[in-house]
Amino acid sequence: MHTVVRFNGGAQAAHNVVASDGRHHTFAQFGSGTFVPGVRTHLSRFMMVDPLSLAAEHEHLRALGVRDAFARLTVNWDAPLTTPYHRAANRAREAARGAARHGSCGMGVGETAAFALAHPDLAPRAGDCLAPARLRRRLTAVHDWYRAEFPADPSTRDPRGEAVPSVDDCMTAFLAFAASVRIVDDGYLPRVLRSERVVFEGAQGVLLDEWHGFHPYTTWSTTTFANAETLLAEAGEEGYRLGVLRAYATRHGPGPFVTEDPALTSDLPDPHNGAGPWQGAFRVGHLDAVALDYAVRAAGGVDGLALTHLDVARNRPDLGICRAYALDGETVRRLPSEPGRDRDLDRQAALTDRLLRARPVIEPLGDPVADVENALGAPVVLRSYGPTANDQITSLYGERQIQHSL
Repeated sequence: MHTVVRFNGGAQAAHNVVASDGRHHTFAQFGSGTFVPGVRTHLSRFMMVDPLSLAAEHEHLRALGVRDAFARLTVNWDAPLTTPYHRAANRAREAARGAARHGSCGMGVGETAAFALAHPDLAPRAGDCLAPARLRRRLTAVHDWYRAEFPADPSTRDPRGEAVPSVDDCMTAFLAFAASVRIVDDGYLPRVLRSERVVFEGAQGVLLDEWHGFHPYTTWSTTTFANAETLLAEAGEEGYRLGVLRAYATRHGPGPFVTEDPALTSDLPDPHNGAGPWQGAFRVGHLDAVALDYAVRAAGGVDGLALTHLDVARNRPDLGICRAYALDGETVRRLPSEPGRDRDLDRQAALTDRLLRARPVIEPLGDPVADVENALGAPVVLRSYGPTANDQITSLYGERQIQHSL
């Protein structure tokens, strides 16, 4: 593998990798292959790049002995930049929702996307870090927008208007980012794709997709294969679509979770996923074939599946599988046949309301691999029985992979 390409989301990703020697890192923006010497990361134009979080992640990798992560990083010039002002706006808006929180990660990804859509000529992008005057104008615009949108009120200790760095301080950090990484044009990635082995690494599951997910508990990002396939098509290439799922279901934060089982949540803690101040609780449930079928169709199908946490399933006879929901007096085995087709968020919100009333029909989980293959109509080509590469069994070699959580 030569390069890991990130093609959606931003610094909110949390991809935990445990090396065979015990080192652990939660990859957010660097590709999850960075522990392997020589493997590069490319942040595509679909990635929302947070230079401050990237610097912190780089320092953690340095502490683990990876001293050249920045030297192996390229960033597309058109990638939107997440600033401290976007992050502060994200947290202020989520806090204002009170008990109706959406479960944001609090990293500013949604605000970055929304600002770029509303103000395309003012949104800072990676290439601006090579043009200091333009960068200052755009950082100032975001700073002033944030202050106007969320004015501080010291007399009431209103949580809005939290402290943020000055534009000067932001300039210093963003210019240092530009000096540390290689910012490239649109021609770079097609050249790599035509000549090297590449893995596309997605972020967040398909059920959180901005158009296909269960609105409003979603992300401002396309979490299907679509962005990766656009980048491949521009190079005249195709990829192998690999869907990634656990042998049981999980969700971080609020939103529909039909197969959630409080007993499993308390009894199956994840060492690298806990409750967060913004995202909320880490929740666990039984394998949900109904939701997974919906995710596969929303993503346009998969060529193969990677099934993880099989070591957990092997030791948990109480884990089950749900092949149907009990909903409004009916048995539902399949969710709408064309999920998200019309980008109709009202329809997605109505689906969310239905799912919040659904109850699972749980059956015993037999052979997880066979059950998943039968439910989704695709082969399991990678099985994982533990946290390291040594715990994996795969029949997939030499393919240009697009990996995405379902």
